Amino acid sequence: MLDSYHRNINYLRISVTDRCNLRCIYCIPEEGVKLMSHKDILSFEEIVEVVKVGVKFGIDKVRITGGEPLIRKDIVSLVKMISNIHGITDLSMTTNGILLEKFALLLKDAGLQRVNISLDTMDSNKYKIITRGGDINEVFAGIKAAQEAGFSPIKINCVIKDNSAEKDALAVSHFCKLENLEIRYIREMDLHKGSFSIVEGGDGGHCYTCNRLRLTANGNLKPCLFNDLEFNVRQFGIKRAFQKAIVQKPKCGSKNSKNEFNNIGG
Repeated sequence: MLDSYHRNINYLRISVTDRCNLRCIYCIPEEGVKLMSHKDILSFEEIVEVVKVGVKFGIDKVRITGGEPLIRKDIVSLVKMISNIHGITDLSMTTNGILLEKFALLLKDAGLQRVNISLDTMDSNKYKIITRGGDINEVFAGIKAAQEAGFSPIKINCVIKDNSAEKDALAVSHFCKLENLEIRYIREMDLHKGSFSIVEGGDGGHCYTCNRLRLTANGNLKPCLFNDLEFNVRQFGIKRAFQKAIVQKPKCGSKNSKNEFNNIGG
């Protein structure tokens, strides 16, 4: 379905949880965040219904995100449910990779087609600092498992401060070339200040061609990452929420004062 600026809205990013097994310094403040109540988080059945209605509005591409989606109980079942929805032709997931060694083959068998894995450095000590305790070897094991499961392409999301010529970014880029992985450089963003930029190596950040809607874990359908507009699928009903989100999708991002990266799905 076309929005008011003639963009074809066909991509739905679904946050299945606001929880994460890492505490990355650019995502979660040191003091932590207030988590959603479990009763507010959408059930798998509700998520599937949102996708089915979305297909009727032209959605054919879905990405599962978090928080960290692999900590959501029975996440493989949700992947299978979505992959079986007629009309969904592209199903992917963004993960920090910590649990991917365990889940890669199960996810592939359930119908997941692609994975994006977060990796900002090749230095194990620096990784531990960035993630406040994460083990980079678990990410490497997850990448290997994804390769062995047959995911293609496997994309690496590398967060940068200023540009892709930074030392850590160059090291990750070298690793990706050796392992036949695709890399996307994502500059650190600030929702509240409205600081965002184009993703290098990807298609994010291009407002004039943005084809995305975002569903938060508690059911808010958001037409723009950098905007406060949101329409709860329980409050408005799924069909009306889609109508409002598409019609009111802004021409360009501005600021988002309501959400944090851990609960919006990126």
